[in-house]
Amino acid sequence: MSAPIAIKGGKDGLRLMLAEDAGWDEVLTALRSQLELGTEFFHGAELTIDVGDRALHEDELEALLTLMHEHGLQPGTLATNSREGRSAGRAAGISTRPTNRHVAVQQRPAEADGALLVTRTLRSGQVLRHHGHVTIIGDVNPGAEVIAGGSIVVWGRLRGTVHAGALGDTNAQVCALELLPSLLRIAEFMARTPDQRPGGPEAARIKDGQIEVEQWEGKIRS
Repeated sequence: MSAPIAIKGGKDGLRLMLAEDAGWDEVLTALRSQLELGTEFFHGAELTIDVGDRALHEDELEALLTLMHEHGLQPGTLATNSREGRSAGRAAGISTRPTNRHVAVQQRPAEADGALLVTRTLRSGQVLRHHGHVTIIGDVNPGAEVIAGGSIVVWGRLRGTVHAGALGDTNAQVCALELLPSLLRIAEFMARTPDQRPGGPEAARIKDGQIEVEQWEGKIRS
């Protein structure tokens, strides 16, 4: 791994992967920055901690779990191949299992970008989170919320709250047949749409350091 940490999504949920050769302070700093960037996305989520062959000690795991709890994350399984890691997991009360991250990457190379299709209307009080792109065939009513690691496409009326690129992707976009969100965010940028709009399909994206809305031509720009 080139980075100290990586957070990936797949069919089995979110996975926190720690670089086997990075310094521990470097790992914690990188994780803190990532969690602060995606606070809304991560809150309440459960993830697998994958340390590979790293010799994870009890005090290190304790510091990691403390940081996760501060940001509303729940630990699931500890994936480790080291005796120290298994011992640390038992001490923390977390189930452990072996991992072979190299095989996993070869078998499932595209899961981190996996898209989610939802065929229903999201009503007030409902929250939808997904690590990749989200397409909704239906409306997003006022009081509903959609948080995605990638782009958000609504084949209907978007009048709730949306946060695309919640993991820091500034290339993410928000598209809807009727784009009237109560609050719209892309990565760390935020905008509120005016009450009066020309109508019709529109797309929001980051341009020149701010969110701009334009006519949606029916495809996501790269």
